[in-house]
Amino acid sequence: MMNAGRASVKELKDGWTVVTTDKSLSAQWEHMVAVTATGFELLTPWPEGTGNYPEI
Repeated sequence: MMNAGRASVKELKDGWTVVTTDKSLSAQWEHMVAVTATGFELLTPWPEGTGNYPEI
């Protein structure tokens, strides 16, 4: 998670939802990667490319 406030978070009783303890805004962004003998392989590439963001 990337939080606008503090890094502290808590998981709610549903066992899935995670919120910041200071109630600040947050976002989640992830990729699935496979670790290989020579480095890694990105398993979830962006279909439209990365725009202004550098390639991983």
